[in-house]
Amino acid sequence: MDDKVIEQIKKLEEKYEVMGQDLSSYLDGLLYADYLTYWDYIHLDTLMSLQTPKTGLKDEMVFIVYHQHTELFFKLILWEIDQITNAEKLTEQFFLERLTRINRYFELLEHSFSVMVEGMEREQFLKFRMSLLPSSGFQSAQYRWIELCSTDLFNLTAINLRANLNPEDSVEKLLDAIYWKQGATELASGKKTLTLKQFEEKYGQSFIHRALAFKGNNLWQIYKSLFDGVKKDETIIDALKRYDLLANVYWPLAHYKSAVKYLQRDPVDIAATGGTNWQKYLPPRFQKVIFFPELWSEAERQEWGKGWVMKEVVRGKDPDK
Repeated sequence: MDDKVIEQIKKLEEKYEVMGQDLSSYLDGLLYADYLTYWDYIHLDTLMSLQTPKTGLKDEMVFIVYHQHTELFFKLILWEIDQITNAEKLTEQFFLERLTRINRYFELLEHSFSVMVEGMEREQFLKFRMSLLPSSGFQSAQYRWIELCSTDLFNLTAINLRANLNPEDSVEKLLDAIYWKQGATELASGKKTLTLKQFEEKYGQSFIHRALAFKGNNLWQIYKSLFDGVKKDETIIDALKRYDLLANVYWPLAHYKSAVKYLQRDPVDIAATGGTNWQKYLPPRFQKVIFFPELWSEAERQEWGKGWVMKEVVRGKDPDK
């Protein structure tokens, strides 16, 4: 037998001996196990069965697949964040590498949004969307978890409510003032939409749990405690600012462009499926959600998102008109 194989068997024996396990039994399992196939490994048949359109309109498949694709990349982003926050001895290199991965995922998501913006017939969308009530992409819990893991909860509160809030307020009070709740109000009455009520019932406790868990262990707090002021940390600062733009300007703006194409109609805009106020909720300049405000100048914070909206959506026109 090859010496290398013998050495590997010895290492396996040591590994299982430490755990009080018998290597021979595991070798028997390996002997009788079937060969792994690609389709079994990624559960291809199951994956392909998860697209269940509610109508016969063909472009609904595009809508479903793209949203599933989005949630898978949100899962990867959370996977990278958890690696950072759970690292026993977090190094500058590890922090930067994982942050770079997160940015890469968001870049892919932003650029791929053309699948939605350009890839569906407006007439089909306006028909099949009515079968989706009251569900909405607003109800993506993973995206809310990403926000809660990235910054202090106070930075996620509605800009018009912050004057009456304090960063040291309870998690429950700050969550009650979180910015996205204002986007899930009925356009006429201002009451909570069914979309929001369902969302809170399903995920409300998970938001509280995650907000508490990451209160002192989010990406911003980790940066401040370990890397703020470290020499040559400009690369990290650049990566954090890039993340801020991708998550809080480019990604919402991609949604806004889609909403403008499919839902804007003179003289009255078409409401979103969940009744969410997309005209006020999606534009970054209205929310001014910034994960790392201390990294930006006062002028940059005041003009947050405005330049991108003017360039990408209204093409030089006043976005307030």
